[in-house]
Amino acid sequence: MVTPFDEDDKVDEKALRKLVDYLIEGGVHGIFAIGSQGEFYALTQEEKKKVVEVVVEEVNGKVPVYAGTGAITTKEAILLTQIAEKAGAGAVSVITPFFISPSQEELYEYYLSIAKSTNLPVLLYNNPGRTGVNLSAELVERLSKIDNIVGIKDSSGNLTLTTEYIRTTPEDFSVLCGRDTLIFATLLSGGKGSIAATANVVPKLVVEIYEAFVNGDIEKARKAQFRLAPLRLAFNLGSFPVVVKEALNLIGINVGSARAPIKSLSKDKKKILRDVLRELGLL
Repeated sequence: MVTPFDEDDKVDEKALRKLVDYLIEGGVHGIFAIGSQGEFYALTQEEKKKVVEVVVEEVNGKVPVYAGTGAITTKEAILLTQIAEKAGAGAVSVITPFFISPSQEELYEYYLSIAKSTNLPVLLYNNPGRTGVNLSAELVERLSKIDNIVGIKDSSGNLTLTTEYIRTTPEDFSVLCGRDTLIFATLLSGGKGSIAATANVVPKLVVEIYEAFVNGDIEKARKAQFRLAPLRLAFNLGSFPVVVKEALNLIGINVGSARAPIKSLSKDKKKILRDVLRELGLL
């Protein structure tokens, strides 16, 4: 989920609670706070703690709460994981280090150390387009043998890699799609679900893909995926992560702007986004 900011660029607790309620009313099966779309990279440790605490309180046990705790260094990732655990998160999602380029063995030690530092379930997070770091299928298979490493969110957009994660890991290891155009394909390949940025805006539609699939209505799931695709493709209208925030603001869920240096969309780009939202019945 996104992290709302007020006009003074502070975390907007009221808007955060409103968004949590909107997502739960939309039928989501879990909430992922302070992830990529939540601008984890732009938040202080104290802000991260506050966001998780507020989300956990507002969710009030209705669905699991995941917290993003990845960092450049192992030391900071462990600290963030411990903060999330104390704040009440039910699991952590740990993105690979970024800026630096650790080897696969160094990544193994990174995740092993984090897993050992917490009693929480740990979800790996592969997003090479943002981090420049890729988790190989061989490494994920190895990490899947660690007791509390329970799955992976794969935002690579590489369906071959995603299916290799599925093929080489145990049945109870959850491979989740992080590229919203590939939710249906991931489910067909044996994936367990998705953590979808577009669910901020259209939670019911994203949930429909999953629920139709698990209920055996493959055609309904496919059609729902195709209806969702234009919104995910619209992410290219602006710099990450502004489009989801712009979309929420346009449909009346005020979450403020992305933190600088990211700017709002131009009028022309907003018009295109409005057209996408109108096609989805949101305007």
